[in-house]
Amino acid sequence: MTNTLQMTRRTMLTGAAVAGALTPILIVNSSAHAEEVMAANAPRKAPAADLAKLQREKVELVKPPFVHSHSQKAEGGPKIKEFTLTIQEKKMVLDKDGTEVNAMTFDGSVPGPLMVVHQDDYVELTLVNPETNTMQHNIDFHAATGGLGGGALTVVNPGESTVLRFKATKAGVFVYHCAPPGMVPWHVTSGMNGAIMVLPREGLTDGHGKPLVYDKIYYVGEQDFYIPRDENGKFKKYDSPGEAYEDTLAVMRTLTPTHVVFNGAVGALTGENAMTAKVGETVLIVHSQANRDTRPHLIGGHGEYVWATGKFANVPDIDQETWFIPGGTAGAALYTFAQPGIYAYVNHNLIEAFELGAAAHFKVTGDWNDDLMTSVKSPSAS
Repeated sequence: MTNTLQMTRRTMLTGAAVAGALTPILIVNSSAHAEEVMAANAPRKAPAADLAKLQREKVELVKPPFVHSHSQKAEGGPKIKEFTLTIQEKKMVLDKDGTEVNAMTFDGSVPGPLMVVHQDDYVELTLVNPETNTMQHNIDFHAATGGLGGGALTVVNPGESTVLRFKATKAGVFVYHCAPPGMVPWHVTSGMNGAIMVLPREGLTDGHGKPLVYDKIYYVGEQDFYIPRDENGKFKKYDSPGEAYEDTLAVMRTLTPTHVVFNGAVGALTGENAMTAKVGETVLIVHSQANRDTRPHLIGGHGEYVWATGKFANVPDIDQETWFIPGGTAGAALYTFAQPGIYAYVNHNLIEAFELGAAAHFKVTGDWNDDLMTSVKSPSAS
């Protein structure tokens, strides 16, 4: 077993495993590669002396659906926001049947944590790939400009770390994901994605000057998984990501996921894990899907203000029943709960919601308003 694991680690790093699908481009020295790309992009603006004048703020990330504390309006001038993401390769259980995936994650969760900054802040990310991992990784920020979204500058082998800084020039919510050469879809569909929210410095508005403020924020990351089956139709289990690669790739190429889930597993945001609110509270729901299109819907509620493609410079749509988020995009919806009860929040491809797992719950407390809805006649025989 030791020799097998060593071979898996070595061959995955050199690109010889994965059935010959990878090329020698995987054999890169990340530091040298980063220097070459940076040199090619010179001259660079924002001299170190100017950046040295900016206030630094270290942010402690939290596991979704929760989001780290932040101000909705920027306080003072642009800052350098410091984040750290540690890559974890780990087994995760997807459903009550014990189906496993050899997940690749940022900070151990699917999705990775939501980061929040303000427009014109600088994001300074330390990306750590522990020696205990077996794979090469990096990070591509859809919010960033240049260098494959940072992917060209952040390729790290096990035992390495790197620091990337970029200026958040566009306001909105954006996907980030792993994008190593030759292995992008495998890493993304193994769970290695998350989102960053870049708030306008003045905070959210309705696009016509009215401020929009939220009492709570939740982050829902929708994930499609492709788990191989054996000859009897049972989901297979593997010792390592490398061992699962060929079989997983075959399922991926069918474009038919076996699981479509919120926050890493079927039922991860239901029951005791349901998101909570009170009648009268305004909730911002950030929803990302790094690979496939999705159609979020709040059963019994609405998207009162919706940025379906997540870009806050655009005027939001109002009073939406279902909104469309293209694959590779994060969206945002704002709703003030008006009635108590359990609200199902689903991908309104109902097959994916009810059969594959793309469903969550909001548990809302408060007083019922008969004017909004009431039972005129209880179900009974006529």
